[in-house]
Formats: sequence, structure tokens, C-alpha cells
Amino acid sequence: MEQINWHEEVEKRKDQLIKDTQDFLKIKSVLDEENGSPTAPFGAGIDEALHYLLEKGSEDGFTSKNLDGYAGHLEMGSGEELIGILCHIDVVPEGDGWSSDPYGAEIHDGKMIARGSLDDKGPTMAAYYAMKIIKELNLPLSKRVRMIIGTDEESDWRCVDHYFKHEEMPTMGFAPDADFPIIYAEKGIADFDLVQKSQSTSVAELQLASFNSGRRYNMVPDFAEAKLEGKGNLQEMVNEFQAFLDKNSLMGRGLCDEDTVVFELEGVSAHGMEPDHGKNAGLYLASFLQGYSLDEQAKHYLSMVTEYFVGDSRGRNLGVAYSDDITGDLTINVGKLAYTKADGGSLGLNLRYPVTNDMDGTKKKIEEVCEKIGFELVNYSNSSPHHVDKNHPLIQTLQNVYEEQTGEEATLVSIGGGTYARSLEAGVAFGPLFPGRPDVAHQKDEFILVEDLLKATAIYAQAIYELAK
Repeated sequence: MEQINWHEEVEKRKDQLIKDTQDFLKIKSVLDEENGSPTAPFGAGIDEALHYLLEKGSEDGFTSKNLDGYAGHLEMGSGEELIGILCHIDVVPEGDGWSSDPYGAEIHDGKMIARGSLDDKGPTMAAYYAMKIIKELNLPLSKRVRMIIGTDEESDWRCVDHYFKHEEMPTMGFAPDADFPIIYAEKGIADFDLVQKSQSTSVAELQLASFNSGRRYNMVPDFAEAKLEGKGNLQEMVNEFQAFLDKNSLMGRGLCDEDTVVFELEGVSAHGMEPDHGKNAGLYLASFLQGYSLDEQAKHYLSMVTEYFVGDSRGRNLGVAYSDDITGDLTINVGKLAYTKADGGSLGLNLRYPVTNDMDGTKKKIEEVCEKIGFELVNYSNSSPHHVDKNHPLIQTLQNVYEEQTGEEATLVSIGGGTYARSLEAGVAFGPLFPGRPDVAHQKDEFILVEDLLKATAIYAQAIYELAK
């Protein structure tokens, strides 16, 4: 067979690939369970995105299937073995501070800017076009190729659970949802809340009425707000808050009247797998407030937050720090902070741990700390680490393809993020982020370079063909 120039095949479809990616990104596919339905359990936006991709696949001749709105797939080829391409169409909330419409998918300076452009709707469309190219070239395959489409990856992975209750496990596959060259190891991910036990509220001139920051466990909060009530020189507090903002190069404001003061602080969002890449608005605001004489319950909450988490994303203060040579450091992201005078406070934590770490032991240590300081660990969920042997045929094939197309060494990488690859018995994450590119997933002005979108499509096309031929 004549050697295929995958880049030329992508170039032939360039304009339509860009347009379809933009149309896909314009769908606001953010989790909305409150307005869900039996056929659209995660809300209308996610359902619209799922239908968009499945209908496009049907029109292009793929076999399509919708599994009750929880997931879907597109399939081509024949054979007993199944190659899985695991993608997801849900995105995290857009957050604040964008320079353009987060769902406008505008292209500026070669960047396609939109929530989901990098994670994971842009790469999903690249993988879709990779399959489309193979199908249109009528290339012979000895295995089936199936794009598995998730809808709840950014939250609880209920889509994966539902999907694999009804469908077969692929022999091997990849998720276009992280970095090139090849991610062969992923940290374990545990989400849980630390909830303050009941406290007797002491009488104080100044009381914390409410404190709120963060939307998701796996995002560094970019906004925090606190409301205080009582007597005292509230304007002086506002002045001190401004000095605190200036000292830490932060934006925010304080507003006060006779007996109320409200503080608002803007941080910098980032993916929860590396909290130090952002500025946690909730932790900054807590560290400012804990220096004041507040009621006992509020003081207890803020002291706990600052003592165990401010300036420490590695679990040192909790006594759970750990690192290994495969996946690096254990990290903790404080993704949600909440407090009310009536109910006390809570923290929502996203803990990512190395493949050799004993998470049962880590959880026990945190529970022991909580018992000492009047908190309780609840709502615990855990996704175990994932690791594929470097000599597996999947990795060997992907390494060969990457090196052939880029001329660069296909090194093996480990990450703190969790991709759909871990839902496969033999799965790795494969792109779309090329070495040296900024990782702007979950951040404002998230983007993918059009050049990289096209380049990734060519790599995926050859990889899928080599795995399934």
C-alpha cells in the first residue's frame, strides 16, 4: 500500500475541521443536574453536545449509540478486538475574567479560544476527524475502532460507570485528553469534604456571617467572598484589606456600612492537579481574616484552614506528604470553602497521590487529624492510580507514530491529572498538548492552537490506523 501522508489528508479537511470544532465549542456543555431529565441526566447543554457528535457520526457513516444520555459511542471497522478512543464532552464552568466569549470559539493569533478547546472538546474533534480520514480513505482494518464519548468526566465519572455496565471493555486504547508524547501513569485521585463539627458560638463584637469560595474540587478557586457583621472600625478593616491585596498582587475590594463589611477577592484559577499554578482566592481571604478577633466558631474554622492549607499544597502540615519516582508529589487542592454562622464551615479537597502511595493509610492519617481538631471527613470518593508497562504494544505503537510524525523522542510521562485512560485496563493519555505549550485547561481564556489541532489530528489518524490495521 502506498504510504499515506497524514498531514496532507488533514490539510484537505482543514476548513471543515476548524468550523466543526468551533460549532462544537459553542455548545455550553456544563453540568446542570438540577435541570436534568431521564434522557438528559446532566442537563440540556451536555445532552446537546452529545447529540451533536452522535448525529455527525451517523451522517458520516459511523455506527452510533446513545446510552441513556450518560454516554455514547461511534464505531467503525470489524473484528473481535476493539480499540477505544476515550473522549469527553463536558467542560468545567467558564469562571470569570475572559477576554472574549468563553463559548464564542473565536480565533485570535492562531488560538481557538473557548472553554473546552483543550479539555476536551477540541481534542475530541481531532480524534473524530482522525477516524473520519481512515473511513474516507477506505483503509482495511482488522479490529473495530470505537470513540467512547463521556459526559461526566469533570465531576463523578458516572458516564463511565454506566457505559461499562452495558458495553465491552476495549482491548487497548488512548484518551486525547492530556499531554504528548505519552502519559503512561496517572496519580490516584480522592475527593472528600472536611466538615466542622458543631461549635458553641461565643459572643463577639465581630462575627463571620458567611464565607464562600470555589465551584469544583478539581479547580483552584478564582473568587472568594466573606461577609462580617458587628461593631468596630470596619472602614479600617477595608483599608487593611486593600493593603493585603497590594502586598500579594491581588485584586479585590471591601465594602462596608454601619454594621456589615463584605470582602471580595479575585485569585487565579488553575487545574487542581497542580494547585501552585494558581492563586487560591479562598485561602488568601481566609489568611487575611484569621488575624481578626471573631466569634469562636469562625476563628476555629479560619485557623484550621490557614494552619493546614495556606502555603502547603503537598500535605506536609497534615502529615501525609509523599512522593515517588513514577508520579512525583502528593498534592492537595482546596477546591471549595464554605461557612455560615448557622452551620459552621467545610472544605472540599481534591487529593492526588502517587501510584505507590497507600491511600487507605493517608485517609486514616487525615481522619486522625480531624478528630483532634473537631472536623469530620465525609463524602469520600477515590479513583485508584493507573500505570501501563512501558513495553506494552500500545505504548510501543504510539511511540513509533509520534517519533515518525514529529521527529522527537516519545518519552513516557506521568501526570497528576486523571484521564479516561484509567478506565481502560490498557489505556494511556496521548496528547493533545505538545511539549512546551502552556497548559491552560480549566483556566480563563483556555485555548488550543489551530496549528496543534491539525497536527494532533494527523498523529491520531496514523495512531488509530496502526493500532487497528
